[in-house]
Amino acid sequence: MARGCLQGVKYLMFAFNLLFWLGGCGVLGVGIWLAATQGNFATLSSSFPSLSAANLLIVTGTFVMAIGFVGCIGALKENKCLLLTFFVLLLLVFLLEATIAVLFFAYSDKIDSYAQQDLKKGLHLYGTQGNVGLTNAWSIIQTDFRCCGVSNYT
Repeated sequence: MARGCLQGVKYLMFAFNLLFWLGGCGVLGVGIWLAATQGNFATLSSSFPSLSAANLLIVTGTFVMAIGFVGCIGALKENKCLLLTFFVLLLLVFLLEATIAVLFFAYSDKIDSYAQQDLKKGLHLYGTQGNVGLTNAWSIIQTDFRCCGVSNYT
C-alpha cells in the first residue's frame, strides 16, 4: 500500500513538473516570437534598453524550463541529487521573490520617483533619430491609456 502511494506521489510530481516545463516552453516561445516579430520594439526605459518584455519572457521561460526539467528527471529517476537541486532552486526562487517584495515595499517611494524620472528621460527621446523602439512603445502607451505624459498631459 505504501509503495503504491509513493509511486503515485512520484508520478504526480513528474506530471506537475512536466506542466511547469511545458509552461516554461510556452513563455520562452512567446518571448522569442515577440523578439522576432516586434524587432526593435524597446522598453519605455532609456536607462535599461535591454529590459524589454521579450527579453524578460525569454529569461523567465528558460529559468522555468530548467527548474521543471530538473524536477521531472529527479522525480522520474528518484535521484536524490537532482531532487536536492530542484529543492534548492525552488528555495532560491522563493527567497528572491520574498527579498524583492520586501525591498519594493520598503523603497516604494524611491522606486516611484526613479521610475518617473527615467520615464520622463525616455519621453524626451520620443521621435528622435535612432529611437524607433522607444517611440513605438510610447505611441502604444499613449494610444492605450489615452494620455500624453508620465504623470499628466505635460
